[in-house]
Amino acid sequence: MAILVKENGRLFQLQTRDSSYQMYADEKGVLLHTYYGKRIEAENLSDLIFRADVGFSGYPPEADGDRTYSLDCLPQELPSSGVGDYRQDCIRVRHEDGSRAADFRFAGYKILQGSLKIPGMPSLYDTDKERGQTLVIALKEKASDLVVYLYYGVFEEENVITRSLRVENCGKTDIVLEQCLSLCLDFQFGDYDLMTFCGRHAMERRPERNRIGSTKLEIGSVRGTSSHQYNPAVIVCNPDASEDFGDCYGLCFVYSGNFTASAQQDQRGQTRVVMGINPRQFSWILKEGETFWAPQVILGYSDCGFTKLSRQYHRILREHMCRGKYKSKKRPVLINNWEATYFDFDGEKILNIAREAAKLGIEMLVLDDGWFGRRDDDNSGLGDWYVNEKKLEGSLEELSGKIHDMGMKFGLWFEPEMISEDSDLYREHPDWALQIPGREPNRGRNQLVLDMSRKEVRDYLFERISGILGSVEIDYVKWDVNRSLCDMYSHALEKERMGEIYHRVMLGIYDLLERIVSGFPEILLEGCSGGGGRFDAAMLYYSPQIWCSDNTDAVNRLDIQYGTSFFYPVSSMGAHVSAVPNHQTGRTTSFATRGHVALSGSFGYELDLGRISEEEKELVKRQIAEFNRYYSLTHEGDYYRLEPPGGRFNAWEFVDAGKNHALETLVMTSAEGNPLPVHTTVKGLDPRKDYRCLYNGQVRSGSTWMNAGLTLDQVPGEYESVLIEWEAVEK
Repeated sequence: MAILVKENGRLFQLQTRDSSYQMYADEKGVLLHTYYGKRIEAENLSDLIFRADVGFSGYPPEADGDRTYSLDCLPQELPSSGVGDYRQDCIRVRHEDGSRAADFRFAGYKILQGSLKIPGMPSLYDTDKERGQTLVIALKEKASDLVVYLYYGVFEEENVITRSLRVENCGKTDIVLEQCLSLCLDFQFGDYDLMTFCGRHAMERRPERNRIGSTKLEIGSVRGTSSHQYNPAVIVCNPDASEDFGDCYGLCFVYSGNFTASAQQDQRGQTRVVMGINPRQFSWILKEGETFWAPQVILGYSDCGFTKLSRQYHRILREHMCRGKYKSKKRPVLINNWEATYFDFDGEKILNIAREAAKLGIEMLVLDDGWFGRRDDDNSGLGDWYVNEKKLEGSLEELSGKIHDMGMKFGLWFEPEMISEDSDLYREHPDWALQIPGREPNRGRNQLVLDMSRKEVRDYLFERISGILGSVEIDYVKWDVNRSLCDMYSHALEKERMGEIYHRVMLGIYDLLERIVSGFPEILLEGCSGGGGRFDAAMLYYSPQIWCSDNTDAVNRLDIQYGTSFFYPVSSMGAHVSAVPNHQTGRTTSFATRGHVALSGSFGYELDLGRISEEEKELVKRQIAEFNRYYSLTHEGDYYRLEPPGGRFNAWEFVDAGKNHALETLVMTSAEGNPLPVHTTVKGLDPRKDYRCLYNGQVRSGSTWMNAGLTLDQVPGEYESVLIEWEAVEK
């Protein structure tokens, strides 16, 4: 069984294929965290908690004078707040009398069949192949009528546990939530590192690793999106953990807005890790009978390094988070006109791009920004979702029809969450924008943000977007967001509730996305926020692929795609071949290398096909053939990081489920005089099978390839790349 309950309903153990997670409600009603790690028997481990009289760590009334029993020292599932645990807490409340104490005690449990569906928010779902179980533990606040329900989901075969919570006001008086984090994970023993994925616009998700000590390590976003700067996914690991060795714990937050994640050792060397909605500028009023749901955290554990942990997340997100037609259907190879034309286009220019693309085997043209309203630059038009037929020299329906007549699909760019001050919508509804009365708003890209918490705003957007999608043959939508949020004020919300606005906006975005994907299930939706500014598990619930970064430079993409791969599957990464010198960096790399790097993602082009040589056009045909040939490997196979960026070369590998086919990509990132040989490792093969390496024709056993590796017969030049393929052969 995935959920075991023992000792008169006080000992709880969650079992996955390879891991166990144990909790114990002690005699005082405190829900202790006793174990998370490699799979064990369901035996009470609460005796491992060492108790002592620790100076300046008080004891609760139930301790009856026992100075060794202190909330400040115990590993807990839901730490108290304001009553003696001085470490990081999860729930902070303000009661009617102004006090801020929150002290929770065990009040029962139940087991639900199936995974939890959180109202209004994404979460992992059941499939025909695997159906989860959910443990619900109730905790009641000692001196009020506040109840917290902890939800633990178990996906046994996928080796994943989820955690979320619901707070309910069962009393007569209002209670204000001032913080509501989804997860606390306490480690009693051991030293750990925290791996985070940080960056900036056009250089997202670069791994950063720090030792967890007494100084708090904390990342997060208050930008209204999960952000380019910090990704809402972290790894806690042994200091010596590597790709193939050591204990690793993953925490992946299923949320696209403000978040926080922190880790810190306490005075006794215990490590506490928390994750949830960022409490900065957050509050939520709970009236009698009202409930607040916290987003889900996906927990993963590996006893043999990062590679296994990553594969668990890749599988669970592909199979239990991504939805719709394109969850498993092959994605079309596309060309986006943005870097070819920017705003400077008309209908004929778009058709010329499509004609060239069709000749080369490209399957879809995406019309990016500039097709609507008065939109010849980024200073106007957002919100006016009406086709600019003058600019297109005809209707959008006619343009789409001509492109489909070429045998291609047609996609369209939207930025629904934003509004330009120079727009008809703003002139008609200035109160629909988030801006504080009496203050000049902060502008980003000369645009403001629509108040997505308001139903009338979402209804307008759905009417305009669905009107276009319902009348024009559209196969793909790129959903973009091009600024961070601030000046948070809603003209439709009571002033006492302004602390709710960030989360209400996020719930509104999810609501509109759900209406779009439900109303148009045949459309492939790609998420985007200036590239990778909202690349998170929650967005995969609506868009099975996300534009990985606005930076299309092949060498920079090595870092970006490497960091992204720790949690997110390659199938989710939008990756394109663009022109050189690169528009972001000015770097020149070969057409072949750009193609090989983009092959590790949902593939496409971002350039003017009329400006490339005949030789490069032949390369386009070859790259598309490679993408189709290797699709099941790159989008469904197991992924291995072989050599990280930063050395002489970067290498990664895909292996299919049957271990019959493998593909390695190697990119040289530096050049040297009198170069040393290039020797690469090989992973993931079946040691009992024989494989032919198509690079050199050698046939060897899987065990030999994996232990001895491969030496290239020549050293590639700087920024050159090599594809190396293995196929199983009969012995």
